[in-house]
Amino acid sequence: MGNIKDKVAIIGMGCTTFGERWDMGPYDLIIEACYEAFEDAGIEPGEIEAGWFASLVSGFTGSRLSNALKLEYIPVTRVENFCSGGLHALANACYAVASGACDVALACGVEKLKDREVGFALSPDPVDSSKGVVPGPPASMFAHIAVRYFHHHGWDVEEGKRILAQISAKSHHNGTLNPRAHFQREVTVEQVMKAPMVVHPLGLLDCCGVSDGCAAAIVVPAHKAGDFRDDSVLIKAFGFNSGASQALLQDDYDFLHIQENIEAAKAAYRQAGITDPRSEIDVAQVHDCFSIHELILYEELGFSAPGTAREDVAAGTFALDGELPVNTDGGLKCFGHPVSASGLRMTYEIYKQLQEKAGPRQVKNARTGLVHNAGGKVGSLNAAVAVYGRRD
Repeated sequence: MGNIKDKVAIIGMGCTTFGERWDMGPYDLIIEACYEAFEDAGIEPGEIEAGWFASLVSGFTGSRLSNALKLEYIPVTRVENFCSGGLHALANACYAVASGACDVALACGVEKLKDREVGFALSPDPVDSSKGVVPGPPASMFAHIAVRYFHHHGWDVEEGKRILAQISAKSHHNGTLNPRAHFQREVTVEQVMKAPMVVHPLGLLDCCGVSDGCAAAIVVPAHKAGDFRDDSVLIKAFGFNSGASQALLQDDYDFLHIQENIEAAKAAYRQAGITDPRSEIDVAQVHDCFSIHELILYEELGFSAPGTAREDVAAGTFALDGELPVNTDGGLKCFGHPVSASGLRMTYEIYKQLQEKAGPRQVKNARTGLVHNAGGKVGSLNAAVAVYGRRD
């Protein structure tokens, strides 16, 4: 994958409130997010030269974006890649701009899940149970990882659940500071631990919710960004990969890591020139569909040394006032997960952080931010990592 570092800049973004948006259809959500992005960039819809549109369950074609925004006779392409669809839409827009195919491109991700019989009911493809590995739906898959992780580190269940509960409580605190989050209330560690069980050992408050939402970004060549604003945000890197069930083909797969996450991070760091993520990343948004995923991501993304994430959680390393704040807006835990919208929503938070416009969630001196998404099943996830930077 070619190096896109500093070739493209984000000049505008928009994001709806995420939640049970019974009063709005997908078109309404698209209009809300995209018109905020147009206003933020100081442009009119007619200035968009090409669009990339991410939607998983709605079955939309690219023309739906054109219909919603009344975009006339420009190319619009639908992108779908499970939970990383939003970042893939953004990457496609950025690569088109970097190649010279267009100068002003729109990326948009939307999902309406609350009034459909889908969302996290979507199960991965069946697997061969003869190997003794049956991930099942997402909650079951991550419960497997949690049980194995606890066992490997010698934790009893209560000890492990307490560590995960600290992560959920951290995210809920951040969510109280964000009026666009679906859930905006504090929860205590004890409340998380005593919540109804979903799949042992993950309780209700270890799992993100299902919601409706949309987010959008407008990108231009970096050398033209100053024509629109002084505080545009630079694209530093994209790292993507899709597994081919390699893990499930290994009899000794340890269920302690997700290799797709590791490889996506390596690719992004290589492009961005990052050698020490813990010290070089100032703020991060990671795919906390379940609290155990956030925990292992600390190590997979290089924020914690292998086997030390627990100590960093206890030390408050990833809290809003910590050394490397993670999920500053409340994460999927508080926003829910309208699948194709999440990556762009997470980018929206980093965009605001790097512009120093995140209000009470603002991280001091944030110059480099990271977004991570992953979706699918163990062994064949689609993983994505994006790195963004503040202009000097």
